[in-house]
Amino acid sequence: MDIFEKAQSYMDAKLAKAAGYYPYFLPLEDTEGTEVTIGGRRLLMIGSNNYLGLTTDPRVRQAAIDAIARYGTSCTGSRFLNGTLALHQELETRLAAFVGKPAALVFSTGYQTNLGTISSLVARGDIVLADKDDHASIVDGCMLSFGEMRRFSHNDMAHLDRQLAGVDPKAGRLVVVDGVYSMGGDLAPLPEIVPICRKHGARLMVDDAHSLGVMARGRGTAAHFGVTDQVDLIMGTFSKSFASLGGFIAGDEDPIHYIQHHARSLIFSASMPASNVAAVLAALDIMEREPERVDRLWAVTERMRAGLVALGFNMGPSVTPIIPIITGTLDRTMEAWKRCYEAGLYVNAVISPAVPPDQCLLRTSYMATHTDEQIDRALSILGEVGRGLGLIA
Repeated sequence: MDIFEKAQSYMDAKLAKAAGYYPYFLPLEDTEGTEVTIGGRRLLMIGSNNYLGLTTDPRVRQAAIDAIARYGTSCTGSRFLNGTLALHQELETRLAAFVGKPAALVFSTGYQTNLGTISSLVARGDIVLADKDDHASIVDGCMLSFGEMRRFSHNDMAHLDRQLAGVDPKAGRLVVVDGVYSMGGDLAPLPEIVPICRKHGARLMVDDAHSLGVMARGRGTAAHFGVTDQVDLIMGTFSKSFASLGGFIAGDEDPIHYIQHHARSLIFSASMPASNVAAVLAALDIMEREPERVDRLWAVTERMRAGLVALGFNMGPSVTPIIPIITGTLDRTMEAWKRCYEAGLYVNAVISPAVPPDQCLLRTSYMATHTDEQIDRALSILGEVGRGLGLIA
């Protein structure tokens, strides 16, 4: 059998493109955060993770430019060998202090952070327990480890308790959850998870990719719930609120030191370029000095949420700037996406396996830089599309 046979027979995406219902890999010709240009058309963007709108902030841009002027465009090596700059270490110190942990370690992407952290800590004979709605990078990190991965139902504390109770007491135990779930926009109930982990001697890791810059004046889910000292590891990414690319893990000195010397995705990958590091540092400066940006993000979010509630949309359990609109079937979701797109509104079509087949959705998310007029325009378009497809009355 030719190993390429599966590729030659894969027609789903080609057929969707031919029918005009392909919402992925759309090339942005220009972007100013809240608006983008595709095919010469301007669209209102409500599908970005640029929560604080810092990707186009002049201070962040200039920091990246200055770093290129000083350090060049690449470190040309891994952190382990020749790719560690003093700038990386400065960022690690700043991030550790920001999230309230003694140490932090910077990776080249958020995906690599989860892969490297989980696969290095979970050894043969260990157990890692992941929420069924955890990000794919967490799942892949679990699968790449030499330990055993077990899943528990989303935010089901009784199921987590039963799973941990069934683990051999001799085994190491790590529980991994998202702080803010990237599709549903709901939170991990950390005040309930922490005592269960303590009861069973399990360590707790929280992926705060979508909560840094958003929750607790930007400091994340653990800070939001006041349990920072009871969460063992806090992970974050730079491709969202931090307006860059990369990721980090923060915790006590010993586990961070261990990960630094055992995470294959760190040791065998080129390090973050200076421009990306400098952009994160500049974004972090702004977060700390201008907390009103986070306040504005929440004002935008609540204006949008109130409007969607008034229209009658089903938004599931979301309590964050990630607001899904539940559309149900694949066909209805793709039709809703296309009508939004044609009306000048950029949303994300999310289908199985990212969500259950009967719970497809439009994923929308919001920025501190959205204007009230833009939010009202988005609501008007969504209302028209929703009524046209029978999603709302």
